[in-house]
Amino acid sequence: MTDTAPSPRLPAARRRKQLLAVALEVFAGRGFHPTSMNDVAEAAGVTKPVLYQHFSSKRELYLELLEDVGGQLRDAIGKATSEATTPREQVERGFGAYFRFVAEHQAAFQVLFGGGTRRDEEFSAHVNRVEEMIADTIAGLIDIEGLDADARRLLAHGIVGLAEGTCRHWLRSAPPSDPDVLAAQVSELTWAGLRGIRSA
Repeated sequence: MTDTAPSPRLPAARRRKQLLAVALEVFAGRGFHPTSMNDVAEAAGVTKPVLYQHFSSKRELYLELLEDVGGQLRDAIGKATSEATTPREQVERGFGAYFRFVAEHQAAFQVLFGGGTRRDEEFSAHVNRVEEMIADTIAGLIDIEGLDADARRLLAHGIVGLAEGTCRHWLRSAPPSDPDVLAAQVSELTWAGLRGIRSA
């Protein structure tokens, strides 16, 4: 039983949140297809009927997890960049928020961007929407004179891919380096690249 196992007396909303937290760890460790609702119920310390009171199927549970962790990542980046006062600081704060989120929520990153999620059409479409939302946030921060909206969004998707790819390799390190140091390095690379762009 995990430390997040819900108490029978918890309000429904709080219990649901705790069930999601337990499910996140189980799915991250085993993947979607090998994991059963019974596995999640056992890890949460509840019966399967209790789990089904909150989620009608394993797929519904997984989709809600994707929505939850994707929203958390998007909100972390949005909050960090909104507090910046210069374009360069926005880049630095955005990467800092991204890498700190991944460092503190590795299971969330695994569920959101893991291979199992990508191999399912419905799950992949959901992750693509999360990436679109993050890219939209970044595109709004790219301030290059004469660059149109489509070009900014294209660059923004490149930056999202850079962050995701960097994290995949970073998490395989033993142990991973300081997320703030990594953010400073990647933001420096990105800022130098953005400053070198000229509109056609």
